[in-house]
Amino acid sequence: MATDLSVILPRVLIVSRRTLRKNKFVDFVGEYHLDLILGYGAVPVIVPRVTGVHRLLESFEPIHGVLLCEGEDIDPSLYEAEHSGLSPEEFEEIRRLHASDTAIDKEKDSIELGLAKLCLERNIPYLGICRGSQVLNVACGGTLYQDIGKEVPKKRPECERVVHIDYENYDGHRHVVKVVANTPLHHWFQESLDEKKMEILVNSYHHQGVKILAQRFVPMAFAPDGLIEGFYDPDAYNPEEGKFIMGLQFHPERMRRPDSDEFDYPGCPSAYQEFVKAVIAYQKKLNCSTALPPKPLKLDQEMENRRKVIVRSFFIAKDMYTTGRGMNPSKESELEAGAEFLESNTVLSLQQENRLKQMGATVRNGSSYFQRLKMNEERDRAAKTLMRKMSVEQLSELMSFYHTMGQICSEVLDKKLHGIVNDVGSC
Repeated sequence: MATDLSVILPRVLIVSRRTLRKNKFVDFVGEYHLDLILGYGAVPVIVPRVTGVHRLLESFEPIHGVLLCEGEDIDPSLYEAEHSGLSPEEFEEIRRLHASDTAIDKEKDSIELGLAKLCLERNIPYLGICRGSQVLNVACGGTLYQDIGKEVPKKRPECERVVHIDYENYDGHRHVVKVVANTPLHHWFQESLDEKKMEILVNSYHHQGVKILAQRFVPMAFAPDGLIEGFYDPDAYNPEEGKFIMGLQFHPERMRRPDSDEFDYPGCPSAYQEFVKAVIAYQKKLNCSTALPPKPLKLDQEMENRRKVIVRSFFIAKDMYTTGRGMNPSKESELEAGAEFLESNTVLSLQQENRLKQMGATVRNGSSYFQRLKMNEERDRAAKTLMRKMSVEQLSELMSFYHTMGQICSEVLDKKLHGIVNDVGSC
């Protein structure tokens, strides 16, 4: 039977872009994106830009990664754009110059912002290319320039002015970016960078860009005019552990030499390679967390007998404490098992460990501890008087604390018993 790779390989969602062809809308995704995702070991799943899809995103589960790429301008109302100071005439000129980009697509905005926020909530790997980087910044509270050419200050020296889009030389146009040291972009392009200049040439197909970078992100590259060309979340970047949240304003997948599939730099495909690495790791983590619950632990006879002795030891100690009866000398040996277990098998904080050792001392000498309890009756009465004055919320918090301590003790005990069983099984 043929292997179903769509079940085995992780799934990367990519939202299509809509265009008009022969009087009908057609959805498409750039083939370079699909080739790289598939080539590095994931399955690209295209989310069509169709009305209502933003309400059906759960239907595309499981989602192991999201790649968002090119598209129209994001609706300015979604990032509460500050007054740009542009005149109506300038807006009209922008719409004329960038007619294919300025037609707002609110459905695509809803789909992509929904996916971006889902990734941020679940720590799903996310790679944003061009518009996808802008979507990521907006989803996290950042803002955009509505038009770089009109809004970025023009008082910069000639050497710092940048053309970010050239319709006459669409694929061949390049401009310099300065790479920030010790960022993923630096590591990917390290062999192509001069240590002093730290510059590479990138393609550029956009008239908008990051204005205010969301607080969680760190820049990875700047254009000479100061525009951020790449950013990432350092707290959500570790591909081996399934963490990857990043935006690139340029298109590394299209940075290829004329009439060739050879990349401009060896580091160009690294963003996709590391992204898919994170996607694969995320899928493994997701599969582990959603796996069927483990079968009940079965101990061999010797371990089962040991467990029963420990349980009985704690039961006797609890009975002594709650009833106030002294210790029966004949049961002293049975109490020792619980005391030894508490002292040698509980890994908690120092304060908790000291408390449990005190409990161990109680188990060893129940009658002596009971006498001390009697001596502390006045303290107990004072505590009860204080508790009567406490509010319901305060008492609830106190009970919650002791309940949590009980849960921690139970979890540690369970882990220790599992560890003992695994050690026995490996012998």
